[in-house]
Amino acid sequence: MRTKLMLMVLAVGGLLAVTDGATVMGDDPDQRTLAVTVYNGNLGLVKDQRPIELQRGVFTLPFKDVAAQIDPTSVAFRALGHPGAVNVLEQNYEYDLLTPQALLEKYVGETVTLYMRRGEHNEEFPVKAKLLSVQGGAVYQIGDSIALNPPGRVVLPDLKGDLKALPTLVWTLKSDRSGVEPVEVSYLTTGLNWKADYVATLAEDDKTLSLGGWVTLQNSSGTTYPNAKLKLVAGDIHRASLERGMFAVGGDRLRRIDNVEEEDFEERTFFEYHLYDLPRSTTIKNNQTKQIRLLEGSGVRTDKVYRLAGAPWYYTQQYGGEKGLKIGVYQEFDNRKRNGLGIALPGGVVRLYKADTDGSLQLIGEDRIDHTPRDERVKLKVGEAFDIVAERRQSDFKVLSSGHLYEVAFEVTIRNHKDERIVVDVVEPLPSDWTILSNTHDYEKLDAFTVKFGVPVDAQGETVLKYRIQIKY
Repeated sequence: MRTKLMLMVLAVGGLLAVTDGATVMGDDPDQRTLAVTVYNGNLGLVKDQRPIELQRGVFTLPFKDVAAQIDPTSVAFRALGHPGAVNVLEQNYEYDLLTPQALLEKYVGETVTLYMRRGEHNEEFPVKAKLLSVQGGAVYQIGDSIALNPPGRVVLPDLKGDLKALPTLVWTLKSDRSGVEPVEVSYLTTGLNWKADYVATLAEDDKTLSLGGWVTLQNSSGTTYPNAKLKLVAGDIHRASLERGMFAVGGDRLRRIDNVEEEDFEERTFFEYHLYDLPRSTTIKNNQTKQIRLLEGSGVRTDKVYRLAGAPWYYTQQYGGEKGLKIGVYQEFDNRKRNGLGIALPGGVVRLYKADTDGSLQLIGEDRIDHTPRDERVKLKVGEAFDIVAERRQSDFKVLSSGHLYEVAFEVTIRNHKDERIVVDVVEPLPSDWTILSNTHDYEKLDAFTVKFGVPVDAQGETVLKYRIQIKY
């Protein structure tokens, strides 16, 4: 039988709630083992193991401390000790939570006790009042008068209604045995997400860098996961669309798997994705942002690349040219074991730093990478070159063969105001079938519609790239 409780609500304060002392095993979060797998797309898989007290026959079991953003349709219940001994007959997700507003709503239309103050000693005295409304504030009828948000506190006789202090799964179970049984409950929830962030520090000669990676984990799912076994999945998983009307609630080289320190993630392939496994347990608090080290490596060989990008529309119309063209600056490196890396890199933002003459680190640029497998090349745009300027001039334009064939000539001038020789990659995207008729510098065919000219420019010098091309539509 439920013990009668006195609950007090300040009209301008909060609710002091006390629950009865009944404890059901399986409703005790101190006796559980948790495993949490977090995906990139605001999704988590929770596996919660804890003991329950079985009763022979049909009985009801509350299961508290589940995520407030749980997908109830994804819940799976499994008895671990005697799998065939327990069957789930019915499942309910109770998310009508115990709050001052929700509790007061249960007493609309009923008489409650208001404790108000009067006199020079500010003594409390009880007043019987009928609660008329709690929409936008509390409205009471006291005798023949209507009081709006009266000062003081209201006392309620009991926990009215089936309110829950926490989101709770409630099962109707059927068991053919009694006693303690360990069970595992798994479910999907939103409100769990992670991302990778990287810090790259460039050496003085711009030829090597150190790379550190961190995982940023965010939990807004509505519950805490104490001492959880954490796994992260990198990749783009496909999920079925939510149908209309369905229920929804809102240095050293890199430490690899075979030589991993206790605090580092272990990385391995998993189906068509990559999984990162934290060897130790960690507590993921509700409304917490947590950062955990992902990787650390140094001595990574890197190349500085200068790039001038063209456009397809250059070749089918007349135009006077452009001045003040920006030269992009990139740092590129191979994600290979022999280069100090060789681990699948989750997509994220890479911030590049370099030491100033006084030794202090300065940000020189940042870029976002996609999920990058091992043995692939990482290309990071740092910014635009200050001391390199370029201009493009269309030196000839002819329309041949009734508009289906164009012959165009270009001059690309690059001036280098630096005290060192550089090479600028002039990358030209071509709109259709093409033939280069003449050129002053060699080019590389990157694909069917892209060519790249490598243009060297001496220190404090100037180079002009000239080429003539036919474009056929």
